[in-house]
Amino acid sequence: MRWTKSAKSIALLALLPTVGLVLALMAALIPSWFSSSPKASDARPAEASGAGKAGRAAEAAAADPAASPGPAARAPAKAPPTGPYLYKGFGLDTCEAPAVSSLRAWNSSRYRAIGVYFAGRGRACPKQHNLSPQWFQGAKWAGWRVLPIYLGSQAPCVKNKHKRKYAIGADPYGQGVTEARVAVNRARAYGIMPRSPIYLDIEAYSLSNRACADRTLRFIRSWNREVSRFGYLPGFYSSANAGVRHMAQARAQGITDLPAVMWFARWKTPPSAYGEKWLPNTAWHPNRRIHQYVGHVVETHGGRALRIDRNWVDAPVAVIQ
Repeated sequence: MRWTKSAKSIALLALLPTVGLVLALMAALIPSWFSSSPKASDARPAEASGAGKAGRAAEAAAADPAASPGPAARAPAKAPPTGPYLYKGFGLDTCEAPAVSSLRAWNSSRYRAIGVYFAGRGRACPKQHNLSPQWFQGAKWAGWRVLPIYLGSQAPCVKNKHKRKYAIGADPYGQGVTEARVAVNRARAYGIMPRSPIYLDIEAYSLSNRACADRTLRFIRSWNREVSRFGYLPGFYSSANAGVRHMAQARAQGITDLPAVMWFARWKTPPSAYGEKWLPNTAWHPNRRIHQYVGHVVETHGGRALRIDRNWVDAPVAVIQ
């Protein structure tokens, strides 16, 4: 059939919508035809909160074999800003951690927090036969809060003569760094997570011996700074008349890198976080104090007897993995 010029024009106009549709479909499909496989960055997980340059710098520093002795190869990323777990109520501490079955038996008591000497060369009970990652999990599920205690090097003028063999040496700064890493490594091995407190136990020492007190303070500050760098809270245990008084004096002088939590021993006084004469009420407040008010007593609950120190706790406790 022969097409007239007008008929051809009408046919072409009728085809225009179809051609437009085809061209639109091709434009939509061309990117997918020519794109490559997904980029590696598309599959990379998002960076954890608190990481970034500061976290990577800490990891790089801790990965340096000359800077990080022991089993820990890297420092964890900065702890999230959600704060530690807090507990307010009665607690206890013992020389050797009891079995989890004893903790369950003691659920009939008023105590719900337990201080555990989990690391440190100065411990009176260094073997700790019951401690393991499973013990910390068991304590957690039995309803107990844990106060991890590190008892390492002591002041050269420590009053307990049995502790003098663990005296802080001529390099208190370096020794503080090393022992803080020991504490952090051990905490991580037990499943004690960042945001947890680690309580440094410094037994009573002579404040009148200025050289000794200054060396001890340098050790404590170095230990605190390094523990904090790994995302843990530096706590501090000592006699109210010795180490605690010393920390309060240092705070009044504007000295930095002091403990974040204060655990003070003053026996034969009513249990209270406040009222201690060497601690101003505005210092280490709120939820930053523990009062050890009785020592070396035997109690029995649920048929299990334990020798304990009694404490009133208003402070952070361990975050157990």
